[in-house]
Amino acid sequence: MEDREKKIAAAALLVFAGGVIGAGLALLFAPQSGSRTRREIVHYSKKARRRADEAVDDLAGNVATLVETFGAKADDLLEKGKDATGGARKDLIRLIEEGASKLEKFRTILKRVS
Repeated sequence: MEDREKKIAAAALLVFAGGVIGAGLALLFAPQSGSRTRREIVHYSKKARRRADEAVDDLAGNVATLVETFGAKADDLLEKGKDATGGARKDLIRLIEEGASKLEKFRTILKRVS
């Protein structure tokens, strides 16, 4: 599951980086002055960095939430497993005791018959 999440995050970052590069190229080939283009590149690169930082923070928060959720579910499943095993153990002990009791009764009957 971890590899899949890493691949998704990498794909999202590549798509985002492609968009930033495309925007930069569009600005470079736009019909305007060089100084204005450079200002816009700086502006858009700062804007892109803020968005990237926000995306990374969101992704980190989502991954943390996912890990917490999986941890809680695993704890719940572990407790249910312990309860089920405890119940099965009690049933097995009860059945063994019943079998031992029936065996003792059968021995008593065999002694009387012999």
